Amino acid sequence: MTLTSPSPANADGPGAAAQETSLRLVLDHVSHSYGETFALDDIALVFEPGEVVALVGPSGCGKSTLLNILGGLMLPTKGRVLMQGKPRPDCLNPLTYVFQDFALLPWRTVAGNISLVIEDTMRDEEARRARIAEMLRLTGLSDFADAYPKQLSGGMRQRVGIARALAVRPACLFMDEPLSALDAQTRTLLIDEFASLIAEAGITTVYVTHSLNEAVRLADRVVVLSRRPGRVKAVLAIERPIGERHEGDADLVEKEKEIWSLIRDEASAADRELDDAP
Repeated sequence: MTLTSPSPANADGPGAAAQETSLRLVLDHVSHSYGETFALDDIALVFEPGEVVALVGPSGCGKSTLLNILGGLMLPTKGRVLMQGKPRPDCLNPLTYVFQDFALLPWRTVAGNISLVIEDTMRDEEARRARIAEMLRLTGLSDFADAYPKQLSGGMRQRVGIARALAVRPACLFMDEPLSALDAQTRTLLIDEFASLIAEAGITTVYVTHSLNEAVRLADRVVVLSRRPGRVKAVLAIERPIGERHEGDADLVEKEKEIWSLIRDEASAADRELDDAP
């Protein structure tokens, strides 16, 4: 992964106002294989500073693999990832993940779990407490600072995961199916909260999801990947600001139908392939 300065040609383009707080990511013709299994083929995408991009597609199309390559957890077989720009001065970890399984330490309180990611870099105890308090307020967890994960609902535990991720002031946030482990009612409630948090944070965000509803509610653009090997089949922009979208909005319902029409046949084929697997 290479860190470069932003190109002058893009200085006034989409997301330019977010250059000071987040990074521009470039997938430069990335392909990846697992042995003889061809997972991704020639992916060329740009993620602008402060932009939220959702990755959707049939099961096994390489969404999580692509996210791991973007985040530096895997090296692509071919191609490269470029990071352009500089994180803000108080950024403690430019690339940060939120996973579906919460990954909280059960012996630490809510505040303790948030503190975990900043203890080595924020030595000043007063500053650290202030940062934790800020994250608790931002995620609606102030009254639960001393609670342990086992005392919280799934939705509350995922709020802790979000608070912990944001505590390091990331430049890029990678979210891998963050709501998939939750029941439908909790997911619906958290989508509204995620929309507010993402809109306020202004962080370059890549969001992997199977839920087309989540994609159209939370993303500025939706990247549709084809069945394996994953290729970019379509990129759909959603023009309305994230904070102004609501469940059941007619334009979002239509956009969701459009995306489903692009992946329906391949999703059905992928499900049959999984059902027939030994």
